[in-house]
Amino acid sequence: MTSEPGSFAQKTILSRNPDIIDRAIAENNYPLFINERLGDLKDELLSGKIQPFSEDAPDVDEWNRLWARFKEKTWLDLPWYFAESYFYRRLLEEVMYFQHGPLQGLDPFEKSKRKQLEESIAPISLAIDAIDKINEPKLCLENQLHASLWGNRIDLSNLMITDEVRRRQAMIERENLLINDFSTFTEILNRHHPLHIAFINDNVGIELGFDLCLADFLIREEYVNKITFYLKPYPFFVSDAMIKDLQETVHAFTESPSFNLKRLGERIQKALCAETIHLSTDWFWASFHHFCEMPKKLYEEMSRLDMVILKGDANYRRLLSDRHWIYTMPITKIVQYFPTSILILRTLKGEIIVGLKYGQVEELQAEDPEWLINGKRGIIQYVELKHSPISPVTNT
Repeated sequence: MTSEPGSFAQKTILSRNPDIIDRAIAENNYPLFINERLGDLKDELLSGKIQPFSEDAPDVDEWNRLWARFKEKTWLDLPWYFAESYFYRRLLEEVMYFQHGPLQGLDPFEKSKRKQLEESIAPISLAIDAIDKINEPKLCLENQLHASLWGNRIDLSNLMITDEVRRRQAMIERENLLINDFSTFTEILNRHHPLHIAFINDNVGIELGFDLCLADFLIREEYVNKITFYLKPYPFFVSDAMIKDLQETVHAFTESPSFNLKRLGERIQKALCAETIHLSTDWFWASFHHFCEMPKKLYEEMSRLDMVILKGDANYRRLLSDRHWIYTMPITKIVQYFPTSILILRTLKGEIIVGLKYGQVEELQAEDPEWLINGKRGIIQYVELKHSPISPVTNT
């Protein structure tokens, strides 16, 4: 709840979201009346009751039906994920994103996304050049997986020339993993390939770039024969990736002076044309719904997948219905509803986690009181679901 004193959820409403509004005003040449509307939304966040949508758009009725449950509440008395998703959709209403006219379809976060993309090219190029020199397929896969997990946090300065150095780098990153099911993941790939998997994507920039690197590696090594990318239908959580963002990333790769990065972009472009890589979006991915409320059509589509690679903190929260579970609760007891098996790649930036060992939380709390939210730790967590198209294995 956003009412939890001192929580990251409360900080989101009081500090992070107002800052996002200020940035949207600063980074866009909006007419004065749009800036005034954004200013009103900021005032509402800080001191007003949550207001309904008033624009004419296909999804408004569904948003307002849920708003009616909270219409007498302030923004500091709401379920956190609902508050966040409602905020981003309200922001799009204020900038007239869905309305006919000159502002229709203009991404209020475009400048920030473009900057992230531009800044990602050099480190991704460096990483590709380094990983390309790895002679061991398993070590190469582990580096690819860690890059996709840590995103902006990966220490590329340690990607040297020898495999021994990379082993040490992987060891450092492993120490920051509270759950590490990498061995189980490799066993699945080796036992059941080729697979049809999907990414439920998170951020643009270096993270999306490394997602594409991982996807390309899995295709080239023939672990998979098809990959679906589930992307956001409209701007969401500032840096969440939409189809246009992925397409711009691939284009930037193909225009890069780096030989290996250019070649990667060309392979991905070819895979997109052949539909070996398929891009998909749905209103659900940027909605207020948790994953246990997935629409039937999307559920049936995902049930035909062998595995989903679930990226990022917000997606993890939606997987667990954004609830305070006991930290040692086995994740399989919570997510049996999900349509296929899941590989979770997540850095901790929210106050929710399950699947930890007894005593682990006490050690972490003593070592670092901010361990749940500062992004220093992560998980590679594999969840085998019996209704998955692939056969179950023992999760070690």
